[in-house]
Amino acid sequence: MNLTPQPFTPSADLARPSVADAVVGSDAAPLFIRKPNPDDGWGIYELVKSCPPLDVNSAYAYLLLATQFRDTCAVATDEEGDIVGFVSGYVKSNAPDTYFLWQVAVGEKARGTGLARRLVEAVMTRSELSEVHHLETTITPDNQASWGLFRRLADRWQAPLNSREYFSTDQLGGEHDPENLVRIGPFETDRL
Repeated sequence: MNLTPQPFTPSADLARPSVADAVVGSDAAPLFIRKPNPDDGWGIYELVKSCPPLDVNSAYAYLLLATQFRDTCAVATDEEGDIVGFVSGYVKSNAPDTYFLWQVAVGEKARGTGLARRLVEAVMTRSELSEVHHLETTITPDNQASWGLFRRLADRWQAPLNSREYFSTDQLGGEHDPENLVRIGPFETDRL
């Protein structure tokens, strides 16, 4: 087993085109999409807190996503390295052709740029997801922004979108709206 430590690169240094998976936005205000790292956990936590109605998980959960699930997550940073977008998810172990998208968040200063779609597509086109042909997520019935995003993705990918109730209010402790399971696919990731 090779235990050679991997070099650590601070977030601000990662906000460079040579390291980013994609550069989006305008020339005046570029945004850099890349895989997260341990230095991003707190910034992801703060971003999600600023994006209601998203459920906020612990800072520890975001650190786990930034490390253990980094190949299936992405962050978007501005030129200063501040996190302005985040998407998390994983390939389902019981359905390896399906990516389950857990959360997508876009900060106020990056809204209206198409960043949510670009984050999702940046992850979906990674080589680690080449065998994925379906995307699943859950959305509350009244979250119009999320419904709009996933309908646009289905249209763009020319794939069907289906939904059904997945978790009831009772299952969620009585204080949370029900969550609908949304499934897009099949699609070909090499065409995204």
